[in-house]
Amino acid sequence: MTLLRNHARATSAALLALATAAAPGLARADLGYAETSRLAADQAPTTLMQRLALDSARAGQPSAATLPDPRLSVGVDNLPLSGPDRLSLTRDFMTMQRFGVMQEVPNRAKRAARAAGAQAKVEREQANLAAARLTVQREAALAWLGVWFAEKRAAQLADLEREIQLLIDTLGARIAAGKSMPADLTMARQEALALADRRDDARRDITKARATLRRWVDARAGEPLAGEPPTITVADETVLAGLHQHTEIAPYTAMQAMAQAEAGEADADQRGDWSWEAVYSRRGPGYPDMVSFQVRLDLPWQRGSRQQPQIAARLKEVERLGAEREEVLRRHREEVEAQLAELQALDAQHDRLAGAGSQLSAERVTLALASYEAGRSDLSAVLGARREAVETRLRLIDLEAQRSALRVRLTTLIAE
Repeated sequence: MTLLRNHARATSAALLALATAAAPGLARADLGYAETSRLAADQAPTTLMQRLALDSARAGQPSAATLPDPRLSVGVDNLPLSGPDRLSLTRDFMTMQRFGVMQEVPNRAKRAARAAGAQAKVEREQANLAAARLTVQREAALAWLGVWFAEKRAAQLADLEREIQLLIDTLGARIAAGKSMPADLTMARQEALALADRRDDARRDITKARATLRRWVDARAGEPLAGEPPTITVADETVLAGLHQHTEIAPYTAMQAMAQAEAGEADADQRGDWSWEAVYSRRGPGYPDMVSFQVRLDLPWQRGSRQQPQIAARLKEVERLGAEREEVLRRHREEVEAQLAELQALDAQHDRLAGAGSQLSAERVTLALASYEAGRSDLSAVLGARREAVETRLRLIDLEAQRSALRVRLTTLIAE
């Protein structure tokens, strides 16, 4: 059986080399693990949306501390409605055409608070963009791994299918020679049918994994994968020590700064704003024109019922955000500690299966095949041993996939 498997692999390799040599122009570009993450971070709509949100915050920042636009006023004062000067703009000495400019001036503390709030908003969007990029890179990497391991599972099943087919091809001669029973051929064909179902499942899984990858890299999702998954090292102490820099924690500092700026703006309302207005009044011929100037001041005399409740509300929002940040931090610590424990268990299971488990399954196949060739057992024992060996290899692939996914998640918690 081993000789048959090696012969099949050699034949497949030769055919692949022949096809490549015959059609060099058909070679396609390969999609690597690192390139997948880079493409996703640069092209994914998620990062584009967040980048636009950051651009919006930056575009609006200069106007935060700018004075409001001045107001232009045009009017008529003291226009007669009766008598000989009725509706005349020039005959009555009291009638004036009025042209004025008024400027509102928020106090300096309020303007400073608004500027601080705009800066905090920019910092929040920067943190959100970093988090979005990291999330996209992580999900794209997981999608690449999903395709890689799905294809690896399919390859294992394809190896077993070739072995079963070679067995079917040789059973006719063994039955004719009296070394095998006719029922063995039926049994081998049943095994081939069962493997065909699993092959279809494997192809389905590859298609689904490619669809997930397409979400992040679009048209390049159909390209062959290049290389193998990278070796990722996870240090428990480092992961736990960096939790306060988790991407979902980072925006809270800016969000608290925004709330603090709103509290500062509410506090500045206690000082009141002011405005000035200059007016030019034009009268009829024979009467002098006039200029007026006035200043208006806010009088926040109900501070206890107006400004101070607003200040208290904003400060409570700052406290609420602090409590929410602590809740998110604790939740992530719980998740990370659970993932680290899961990774330790998977590592132990993988090492055990890759060592003694694989060795025992291979030994069982060898013993079953020797017994069958010696006539001491039937073909079902060989097929069962071979099936268990493949299941061991598939289980090993599943463990590798779970470990790789966990390592990616644990090492993509902090954005650069």
